[in-house]
Amino acid sequence: MVCGQRPGNPRRGSSLRINGVPAATGRDRPAAIALVLRPAMRWGSLGALIAGVVIAAFAISRTQPKAQTIGADEAPVLAADIALGDAGRAGDKLTARKLLALQFTLVDVDGRIYARRDFLDDLKNTADAPASDVKVRSYGLLAAVTGRRKSAQNADVFFLDIWARQKGAWRALLRQEVATAAGDTPAAIASAPAPAVDAPPYECRNPCQTLPYRVRSLPEQDVIAAFQAIEKAIVAHDASEWSKHAAEEFVIYRSGHAPAGKSDRIAAIEWQKAANTPVTVAEVQSMRLAVYGDAAAMVTNHLMPDNSRPPYRAARLWVRRNGQWLMAISAQTDIK
Repeated sequence: MVCGQRPGNPRRGSSLRINGVPAATGRDRPAAIALVLRPAMRWGSLGALIAGVVIAAFAISRTQPKAQTIGADEAPVLAADIALGDAGRAGDKLTARKLLALQFTLVDVDGRIYARRDFLDDLKNTADAPASDVKVRSYGLLAAVTGRRKSAQNADVFFLDIWARQKGAWRALLRQEVATAAGDTPAAIASAPAPAVDAPPYECRNPCQTLPYRVRSLPEQDVIAAFQAIEKAIVAHDASEWSKHAAEEFVIYRSGHAPAGKSDRIAAIEWQKAANTPVTVAEVQSMRLAVYGDAAAMVTNHLMPDNSRPPYRAARLWVRRNGQWLMAISAQTDIK
């Protein structure tokens, strides 16, 4: 549902409103979204909404040929994501402000972190190009928009935008860019450096046993327990245990590496076990966690205790299925 939209005469204009904000529609993005979603919302017709979504998805796909078919749950999220991108390129702070959650953060491809206020103050300089190969996945009160685009620095990046349903409107919770590497073999399979001969055995305390985070609810505790189970499984080379806490659609994106799906990560863990490769996991320096019904967004800053990789910011989306929390996506960007 497109929120904050007032009923009106469709002949008076065709501009799309997302959360009560007009979204620009340029030559490369026809006004099909606006023309079909407005009457659907006015009359509450499910059939009109579905037809509108199909036409809108077709209109978007003309510039994004690999985009998925957008369903009724995903269409408002995609429209809001497009509106935020348009607002950035236009330097429209008023529109952007209404589309951002108070907790919003941006991590750009160079590892710079922008809080909401910093992002708005530097809006045009952080604006990226329209996206391609866009995919939208709804998780109830959270949704993920992913794809490829040119960053403000003109770099080719994968992006993860997480949107949260807050007070009846979709608002951007975070945007994160990752400069991934091309290739068919995920770099996650590469072995970790061997420890020195006289080095003491690695003991994973942070994050396996303790975290710098104060739990506020039972759902948060359950998400953290799942996260720690994943980290312990990586250290123990236990692919079976790791797989229990990852969704089937899981993909990890990491700076300078090829994306890795669930089967890739399982293969990496099994390879490391067969090679008897010791694994060190990154310590968590800070954590933000927000649970929205059966979905959760986790943002963490990490530091490797052996300095085997640069510090990085990770954005993870979790989903609860059959009473169990599963990690659905992880985006890791080296930070400065």
